[in-house]
Amino acid sequence: MSAAALVVTNVAKRFGSHQALEDVSLEVAAADAVVILGPSGCGKTTLLRLIAGLEVPDSGEISLNGTQVAGKARSMVPPHQRGIGFVFQDLALWPHLTVRKNLEFVLGSVKTPRGERAARVHQALSLVQIENLSARYPHELSGGEQQRVALARAMVGQPRLLLLDEPLSSLDLELRAILRTELARIQNDLGVTMVYVTHDRDDAAALADSVVEMRGGRIVSVTAMKRKAERA
Repeated sequence: MSAAALVVTNVAKRFGSHQALEDVSLEVAAADAVVILGPSGCGKTTLLRLIAGLEVPDSGEISLNGTQVAGKARSMVPPHQRGIGFVFQDLALWPHLTVRKNLEFVLGSVKTPRGERAARVHQALSLVQIENLSARYPHELSGGEQQRVALARAMVGQPRLLLLDEPLSSLDLELRAILRTELARIQNDLGVTMVYVTHDRDDAAALADSVVEMRGGRIVSVTAMKRKAERA
């Protein structure tokens, strides 16, 4: 059995009077793809933000690769040191930077040696098949191309854990299916651990080794998928 890349233990988070998460525990094995499924407002995004270090839990603990990174009301490891790539729902590309510069900014933040950056950018763009778009700005790209840039940017720092927050939700069904297949290929080829948030069961069927269902800030079920058995 693979070692745990992510362990969330009894985590709770409240915003004002709203209990976003309550007693959430989750374990994700290294190189596995876990899809968190549930309706809007069930706590999916809050859980990702806690894992990434963008929020701190009110109680409970979060560990990455055996190291505790967050505990009650505090962060032990800052976001940029957690080895995480994050694809936000709105993609959050920097509009004033070209595709190449979007990726180079990430490499600078994780202190990648300058001599390695061009090769790393080329590798990431090749992986998502948009090497020819490196000099363009986000507003010059289609929705699908922007999605690929966001994924390349999340991966260029060679993260150990990839978090994705409904990244395909704004795309039409045909393009969504294409990129879903591409994402499954990339995750499988790289062996990166992935936590993918969605409300779409087709995403779960295509991407997940296991599916975690959430309702009202709680995990209500965890189901192993056929994909996991096929990869074993």
